[in-house]
Amino acid sequence: MDILKKIISRLSFLGSFKESKKDIVFIIVSFLFTVLVFLIPTGFEDSGIQSNTIKCRVRVINVDNEYVRTMGPVKHGHQKLDVEILSRGIGKAGSLKGAVFSTANNLTGRMEMDKIFAEGDIAYAVLTLANDNSVSMIRVMDHYRTDKIIILSVLFIVLTIIIMGWMGIKILLTFILSASMLIKVLYPMMLRGYDPILISLVVTIFISALILFLVAGLSKRALCAFLGTASGILFTAILSFTFTIWFKIHGAVRPFAETLVYTGYGHLNLSHLFIAGIFIAASGAMMDLAMDVSAAMDEIKNQQPSITRFQLMKSGYTVARQAAGTMSTTLLFAYSAEYTAMIMVFIAQGIPLENVINMVWVSSEIVHTLVGCFGLILVAPLTVFAGGMILGKSK
Repeated sequence: MDILKKIISRLSFLGSFKESKKDIVFIIVSFLFTVLVFLIPTGFEDSGIQSNTIKCRVRVINVDNEYVRTMGPVKHGHQKLDVEILSRGIGKAGSLKGAVFSTANNLTGRMEMDKIFAEGDIAYAVLTLANDNSVSMIRVMDHYRTDKIIILSVLFIVLTIIIMGWMGIKILLTFILSASMLIKVLYPMMLRGYDPILISLVVTIFISALILFLVAGLSKRALCAFLGTASGILFTAILSFTFTIWFKIHGAVRPFAETLVYTGYGHLNLSHLFIAGIFIAASGAMMDLAMDVSAAMDEIKNQQPSITRFQLMKSGYTVARQAAGTMSTTLLFAYSAEYTAMIMVFIAQGIPLENVINMVWVSSEIVHTLVGCFGLILVAPLTVFAGGMILGKSK
C-alpha cells in the first residue's frame, strides 16, 4: 500500500492521494472485478458468425454510380464498387491483402440504413468463401470507424485523467465497469430468459453501489448516497410498471425491439424490457443527485458537529430541492433530444396536440420522461432521510 501511495504521489498531475487502506483494497478489488467482467464471454459471440466468412478492412478504389437514382433526399438502386483488401484474411483464405474485388452497394431508399461510398473511403467488409477457399461474395457493411473510435476513446481517457486527476482514474474505472456490466452481464441474461425488470434491478443497484463507494470511498457519505439511490431505483421501477400497464404501452416502441422477437427471441417480454429501460436510464441521474445531497450533508456535519439530526435534514432538503430542480430538466432534455425529428414532423404537419400525445410513440416517451423525473424527485427526500439517520445526531 505504501509503495502504491509513493508511486501516485510522485505523479503530481493526479492531485492529492488521500485514500485509506480499506479504500485502496476496495479499489483494487473493483479493478480486478472490472477486468474479469470485461473479459468474460457473453456466450453469443459466434451466434451470427458463419465459419466460411472473413471480416476485414477494404479501400474503395472505384465507384460507378450509373445505377443510382436520386428521388428527393433519398437514393435508390445500387453502386458498383471495386475494393482493395487492406487487412489480411484469417483462416482458410490465407493472406488476401492487396487483392481487388468487385461488389455492389444496394440502396433501399432509407437514409438511416443506406451507406454511400466514394473513392478512397475505408470500409468494413465481410468476405464469404466458397468450398475451394476462393472468395465467392464480398459485402461492404459500412464505413470503417474502429480507428476513429479508438482515437476518441484515448482522448477521453487522457483528458479525464489530466483534468480530474486521481478522481479521473476512478471515473474511468466506474465508466468501464458500468459498460461491462451492461454488455457482458445484463443484456446476455435478458436474452437467456431472465425477467428484464428483476435482473435489471439487481444489476443496476449493484452497479450503483460499486460506483458510489468507489467515488466517495467506504464512508457514511457513500452509504447515504447508495441508500437514497437504491430506494429511488426501486420506487421508479414500481412507478414504471404501474404507468406502463395503465397507459397500455408495449415494448415494441423501442428501436430494434421487434427485431429481437423475429430473430429467435420471442420469449422476451418487450413491455418488461421497456420498463427496465426507464429506471436504468434514470439511475445515473439518481446517483448524481444522491451523491450531491449526501456530500452536502456530510460537509455540513463536519463543519458543525453539534448540529442536530432535524437541522441536518432540513439543510439537506434545502440542497436537495435546488439540485432536483435542475436535474429534472436535464432528464427532460436528454430524453426529448432522441425524438427531436419526430416532434418536428408533428409540428410541421400541424397535427393537433391531442392527436400527438395519444400516439404510442409519444405516450411512451411521456411515461419515460415523467416517471424518470418522478423517481428523481423521490431520491431527494429518501437521501435526506438516510443522511439524517446515519450522519445526524439526535438531541
